[in-house]
Amino acid sequence: MSPKSTVVKVELQVSDMDRHYYASHALTLAQHPSETDTRLLVRLIAFALHADERLEFGRGLSDEDEPALWRRDYTGEIEQWIELGQPDESRLRKAAGRAAEVVVLTYGGNAAELWWSRNAATLARLRNLTVIDLDPGELDGALPFLERGARLTAMIQDGELQLMDAERSVSLHPRLRVAGARRG
Repeated sequence: MSPKSTVVKVELQVSDMDRHYYASHALTLAQHPSETDTRLLVRLIAFALHADERLEFGRGLSDEDEPALWRRDYTGEIEQWIELGQPDESRLRKAAGRAAEVVVLTYGGNAAELWWSRNAATLARLRNLTVIDLDPGELDGALPFLERGARLTAMIQDGELQLMDAERSVSLHPRLRVAGARRG
């Protein structure tokens, strides 16, 4: 018998002053048995940073043809494709051909640095690719927010993400490695 996914429900209030986006989202995140708590948190952070009424979680780990998150327009065309970790360069090339914008959120500290140094030259050719690095220490500080039935506020201003609940808050400072232009 295979282990079942853990379901984490989050009520997320997003106040993104940088993009002038303000909305509340009722999210259901299914944590695959092989998915770490840190990766689940990064999925939640990716949602907060790119929140939109059409942004949705992909099947990610269980489906190679879908990203961790994506946003499609009303015709089904992929506007934004979001990957986490250190995806294979060929996967990113394929995504760049399918989506108007591709975003990668790396979070592995030294492993992310190594991935970037190996792939930076090749990935520079993907004009619609944005790469954002999250600090592992900051992520460790945000892990306590991952609770079933969490009620969180994500406030984004000047590139900084403040994650809060009723008792605590933590600041995350996503670092932009490369900013791609939206294709199309």
